[in-house]
Amino acid sequence: MRYLLLLLIVIPAVEIAVLLLSGRTIGVWPTLLLIISTGLIGAFLAKQQGLETLRKAQEQMRYGQLPGDALLDGICILIGGTFLLTPGFVSDLIGLVLLLPPTRKIIKPVLLKMIRNMIDKRKITIIR
Repeated sequence: MRYLLLLLIVIPAVEIAVLLLSGRTIGVWPTLLLIISTGLIGAFLAKQQGLETLRKAQEQMRYGQLPGDALLDGICILIGGTFLLTPGFVSDLIGLVLLLPPTRKIIKPVLLKMIRNMIDKRKITIIR
């Protein structure tokens, strides 16, 4: 929880600094157009990746398999899409890393390890 609070303070401060620098460097209107276009592109990519992941999960369930990998992809896509819809260049970069399949393959093992640690520490309970 401490880290979340720190991120809620640090990330907006960094975003504001980068936006101010961008506004001074390329101008206000190009900066606004970049922010709007990354939001639109992010929404399109999140929808496309999300639908593809949903199809994979349905196919895995149809064959009696647990869609664990598809669920991790879905979590990454949801978080990445949220970051891409958030105005700012730093959040767009984080969202893009979570949304693109090659970089998502690097993130998923870290996410899985975090979830397993939370289960081991009984911060997450699985009910059968």
